Amino acid sequence: MTTSERRARWTFLFPPATWLAHYRSAWLRPDAVAGITLAAYAIPVSLAYAALAGLPPQIGIYGYMLGGIGYALLGSSRQLAVGPTSAISLMIAASVGALAGGDATKYAEIASLAACAVALLCLISWLFKLSVLVRLVSDSILVGFKAGAGLTIMMSQLPSLFGVAGGGHNFFDRAIKLAGQLGGINWLVLAIGAIALFFLLVGERRLPGRPVGLTIMALSIVVATLLGLPSLGVPVTGKIPEGLPSIGLPRFGLLEPDELFPLAAGCVLLAYIEGVSAARSFAAKHGYALDVRQEFLGLGAANLVAAFGHGYPVAGGLSQSAVNDNAGARTPLALMICSATLALCLLFFTGLLTNLPKAVLAAIVFAAVYRLVDIRALLRMWQVSRIDFYAAAIALLAVLLLGILQGVLLAAIASIVLLLARASRPNVAFLGRLQGTGRYSDNARHEGVEPLVGIIAFRPEASLLYINAETILEAVLDTLLRSVDIRLVVCDLSASPYIDLAGARMLHDLYDELASRKIAFAIVGAHAQLRDLLRAEGLAEKTDSGAWLHSLDSVLGEGKAGQSPDPKPEDPADLLAGRL
Repeated sequence: MTTSERRARWTFLFPPATWLAHYRSAWLRPDAVAGITLAAYAIPVSLAYAALAGLPPQIGIYGYMLGGIGYALLGSSRQLAVGPTSAISLMIAASVGALAGGDATKYAEIASLAACAVALLCLISWLFKLSVLVRLVSDSILVGFKAGAGLTIMMSQLPSLFGVAGGGHNFFDRAIKLAGQLGGINWLVLAIGAIALFFLLVGERRLPGRPVGLTIMALSIVVATLLGLPSLGVPVTGKIPEGLPSIGLPRFGLLEPDELFPLAAGCVLLAYIEGVSAARSFAAKHGYALDVRQEFLGLGAANLVAAFGHGYPVAGGLSQSAVNDNAGARTPLALMICSATLALCLLFFTGLLTNLPKAVLAAIVFAAVYRLVDIRALLRMWQVSRIDFYAAAIALLAVLLLGILQGVLLAAIASIVLLLARASRPNVAFLGRLQGTGRYSDNARHEGVEPLVGIIAFRPEASLLYINAETILEAVLDTLLRSVDIRLVVCDLSASPYIDLAGARMLHDLYDELASRKIAFAIVGAHAQLRDLLRAEGLAEKTDSGAWLHSLDSVLGEGKAGQSPDPKPEDPADLLAGRL
């Protein structure tokens, strides 16, 4: 094994070797500042997300502290911050509650077991290189999914802001139950939450990158303590256990695989897409390569370490990563410093969080997720591409009606169906000659194109596959029915990178139909891979294989197609020699 191969293997086993080998002393200060700043951001957010997940507040801090360590060891991004996220927290709340049967201890154990299952699925995804499959989820689907998740999360937090019980299984059910409880609003709780939300939104705009959430959380604790708000009926977090999490394996056997793995698969899909999207943006900004396959290992390590610390599934997120990047993070060392800072807080400062109003945590969640509802993106899709808008609408409604877990899985299926639907109806360009040139273009898209007299030349602008072969054949035959005195049909495959057996069968069928009408058929512009398959499927016996690699203009005799045809020859193959 050469030195370079040994170095590559060591880098695979321990990715920090890549950035540690080039680490500069000047980066230590910005990494330290970024780590402390990220911890200041993580404390209020992790408490809020743990409450959203239905778990004790310290579990959220465990996720940031341990997940960051795991990702720093195996992840490939230098700025991505890993911890609990709003969507995964709500997914846990919606799925684990029914599985736990009201047992709080079992609830926490199942959440940790889900993180372990996420780690296992990440390893399987890495082994089988499934990053390609995850890319099938389109951006339009993600816009709709995020909007649905944002609305669902905000609806789940309204009861805490209003001081009512809430309830319900999906967005609309929660809205109906909340409407019936509005008569019992706790106006003091609403005032606290509204004031906190106002200052969070103002601080976000006026003081970007500053620990606004931590400051508001600290002020709310001081006010609640001085005014005795808990005695006035304002819900607070209560005492948070001090100390670091105990390390141990999750309790296996709590669930059957068919109960656990749908939840884990939804978490992996959501976490990987969100994490890689954020990581790519920062990699492009700072000019380094991101290994999207390695991100499965980074995400898996983060969840495995979180599971060992009795946390729940974690992911990389854009908002926390933006905080990390804006604070100056140069390497994953910032995550390690953040974890050390959170550990100190767990050891010495949890007692200060006792009187934190839950309405403030709800406001923090609101401020963190409202940007998920991207109205501008939805309106732009409506104006530019209706099919993308409909895909986004499907994802949005799926999340609102079915919940986060079923919504993300249905969104993934819808994305694949959308891809297949688009591929099944490719544009078939019927060509004419551009005046004064030997070039050809789509008659429907360009004015002034000279028609080809007695000839139909068509160009499928997609691969010829089983899902679109029939559509292409129907388009050609429909054009043939509307045309008169056609002597030659030419299929230009220059825009078709691939053909399968169904595509080749379609060309056979087209040839047979044309032969029954005594119309010649030619194929041009076929790439090497296409020519191999066409020859293997016997099309060389029906068409002139010598023309397959030629251009349309060379087959039509350098522009003669625009001229009036000579009398129809007895042998249709003579047309391919240019005697039109």
